Amino acid sequence: MTTLSTLNKFKKSGTKFTCLTCYDAMFARTMDKAEIDTILIGDSLGMVVQGHDSTLPVTVADMAYHTANVARSNEHALILADLPFMSYVTLPEAIANSRQLMQAGAHVIKLEGGRELCELVKTLAQAGTPTCVHLGLTPQSVNVFGGYKVQGRSDESADKLFIDAQAVVAAGAALLVLECVPADLAKAVTEALDVPVIGIGAGADTDGQVLVMHDMLGMVHGRVPRFVHDFLSDERNTAHSIEGAFALYQQSVRECSFPTAQHQFS
Repeated sequence: MTTLSTLNKFKKSGTKFTCLTCYDAMFARTMDKAEIDTILIGDSLGMVVQGHDSTLPVTVADMAYHTANVARSNEHALILADLPFMSYVTLPEAIANSRQLMQAGAHVIKLEGGRELCELVKTLAQAGTPTCVHLGLTPQSVNVFGGYKVQGRSDESADKLFIDAQAVVAAGAALLVLECVPADLAKAVTEALDVPVIGIGAGADTDGQVLVMHDMLGMVHGRVPRFVHDFLSDERNTAHSIEGAFALYQQSVRECSFPTAQHQFS
């Protein structure tokens, strides 16, 4: 079974690792067969499962339900679960909601934010609950950003992201996710920190890669994000199956053939 110790060993050895979103037992079982390293029960379920136009309507009860579904069929992957929008504004509610997701089967709690999370990250770490902090484009803050935009392009915003990353790791964060940031910034953050860094639209130099499962299976309506690749339709998927797509993704990340320059931002 993949653990945080496994991911730390991967970072030290330079071995790239995978993460995919998952929301139910059958896909979890299929990811198990493909040996996907980590699974994220993402609040992206608000859009791809529930049909909302953002992640904001997702509740803690939704997250606990889908986390339990995945956990029942998972044997191989480390499970990360999102705390949804406005569920960790105060320390007491953040602790209670984290407990609910951990009891549902999560191994790591994922939070969006920067230095303002330090007290919560420290408190959870002391209570035996590892955290993954999501920086860059944080979908729960889409109304603050004015849309889904690349973050960290200006010197000021890049400096802020770097300082935030250092602060949450110092507070005890076990993992980071960087979304839609310039590849050179993601590389600098990854090299500067001791904890594993997972990227999405953050270039090839992060320690791991994450994609929304529906995106990497080609189930995208409208504009396809730059960082997405359709592994189901890829000619290298000789099995022409979803399990084959998951296995190809695992292989491509491990051998560093995904992502390429066309999937990153500058």
